[in-house]
Amino acid sequence: MRRRGLDLTLVVTRLSHYFLRTLREDPADAEVTSHKLLVRAGYIRRQAPGIFAWLPLGLRVKAKLEQIIRDEMAAAGAYEVHFPALLPREPYELSGRWESYGDGIFRLQDRKGADYLLAPTHEEMFTLLVKDLYSSYKDLPLAIYQIQDKYRDEARPRAGLLRGREFTMKDAYSFDYTDAGLDASYQAQRDAYERIFQRLGLEYVIVNADNGLMGGARSEEFLHPTPVGEDTFVRSAGGYAANVEAFTTVVPAPLPLAGLAEPVIFDSPDTPTIATLVDHLNANEAAPAPGIAGPATDDDATWTAAHTLKNVVLALTHLDGTREIVVVGIPGDRDIDDKRAEVAFAPAAVQAATADDFENNPLLVKGYIGPWSPTGAILGEESATGIRYLLDPRVVDGTSWVTGANIDQKHVHSLVAGRDFSGDGFVEVANVLPGDPAPDGSGPVELARGMEIGHVFQLGRFFAETLGLKVLDENGKLVTVTMGSYGIGVTRILAIIAELSNDEKGLIWPSAVAPFDVHIVAAGKDAVAFDLAEQASVRLEAAGLEVVYDDRPKVSPGVKFGDAELVGVPRILVVGRGAAAGEVELWDRRTGERETMTLDDAIARLAA
Repeated sequence: MRRRGLDLTLVVTRLSHYFLRTLREDPADAEVTSHKLLVRAGYIRRQAPGIFAWLPLGLRVKAKLEQIIRDEMAAAGAYEVHFPALLPREPYELSGRWESYGDGIFRLQDRKGADYLLAPTHEEMFTLLVKDLYSSYKDLPLAIYQIQDKYRDEARPRAGLLRGREFTMKDAYSFDYTDAGLDASYQAQRDAYERIFQRLGLEYVIVNADNGLMGGARSEEFLHPTPVGEDTFVRSAGGYAANVEAFTTVVPAPLPLAGLAEPVIFDSPDTPTIATLVDHLNANEAAPAPGIAGPATDDDATWTAAHTLKNVVLALTHLDGTREIVVVGIPGDRDIDDKRAEVAFAPAAVQAATADDFENNPLLVKGYIGPWSPTGAILGEESATGIRYLLDPRVVDGTSWVTGANIDQKHVHSLVAGRDFSGDGFVEVANVLPGDPAPDGSGPVELARGMEIGHVFQLGRFFAETLGLKVLDENGKLVTVTMGSYGIGVTRILAIIAELSNDEKGLIWPSAVAPFDVHIVAAGKDAVAFDLAEQASVRLEAAGLEVVYDDRPKVSPGVKFGDAELVGVPRILVVGRGAAAGEVELWDRRTGERETMTLDDAIARLAA
């Protein structure tokens, strides 16, 4: 078919036939902007909590994002593979993760009763693939990756693509036989990540991350600062940055024990909380000596929460199902940070102690718990309770505290660490506060919210050792391969871009990932407008641009403009009143600027 001398064999996407239905109202279950707009604009469709169908517009954006990743993976020397999402139990059982993932993964059985899982991640499979095919140091270094869906049974998947139960991830792995080789592979991937996020126009902060159970020498997360982020990270003006799980406390120097007052038990009626205890102290006790609880109280002229020792009872559920009660002693001006506790006690699951736990441990007087009594230790493995007692690193020898006396309605003051009580160890579970000193000496830290968009991790030899991945080195000796792990959340990044790229009318995609380069709107009622819009569509496609053409004949211009604003293609070409004179309107969706010009000029501008 030919029309006006133009080749119409070019494929132009026309909305009259496109699988797209926009919505005027936000979906009822959507809590964040990206979720609302991606559903309303016809990019995704909810199937179940945290599970979405991808519609044509969404797939186009996702494909462009993935292509940027593929480009930079290729530049970093990585090769693409693809594993199934449905995997057998055995490799994950060998690594211990069949059990350690707990309720966080989807397990299932086939008709013969064999166990499978929907992969939450694929380290085991990458390791076994290389083990099957490589046997010599001459084959290394190697970097391979995939872009594949992952499955994790999130407890509350209500943020759209930001945190779902099915998500797309790029996971890459490097394989070297020396630590120096791993360092080089790690840096290549880290550099590739910076290029990816720069191409996407995403602000990012590289923070030190916790290495987890598998150890490894280096672990860094790429976080995008955003108020809807699920991660808290800390940074100093001097350049320190870490997520809260990796933050380490600057431990104050111990204080002299000589000359310190002896412990005194005092009545403290109706003071089961730190706040009520502090009020009681200021009303009934003499002012505290400066610094009795360490540097944090140096300048305090009155009693504060920082003078108190809060003893928090936690319940740990270990992999074998056993339940352990532990008590953590932290300064009273702090709370337990759930994420730090999760890391500190992994692989055990952590929760607050229940009423049954207290009933089973009658020596724990709720609201008045402390490590000491006049007759001996109450907390600790060698105590009356036998309950493991762990201390915050700030509770150093010589610091003096107000804490529970293990008697209802009574507390004790002048209880000195290292003299009157001690712990079975130290643990980093207290929350980080603004002004805490950075561990590298670069000054006080501030807290910010961020969303993880990438993670580079020197995995080391855990999986290779566990699964038997060894190669012969230059001397003919079998050595265990060392690995790096590098992940990018593809669908999460798409959602983050949507969070950043919108206004009150809809999405505004950056050109790098926009579903189309140009959105053409035939806004006139006369055939001349549609004819000119048709010409524009074909000519722009011929110029190498991707075009979506709103050719719907019985839809009002207002509806077409509303859809164009909602869908978010950054450049819109309007063909309307000036069509008879060959004039069109070029609309920059991001700036709102509209300019009338000839079609030839518009095409030249768009194709430049």
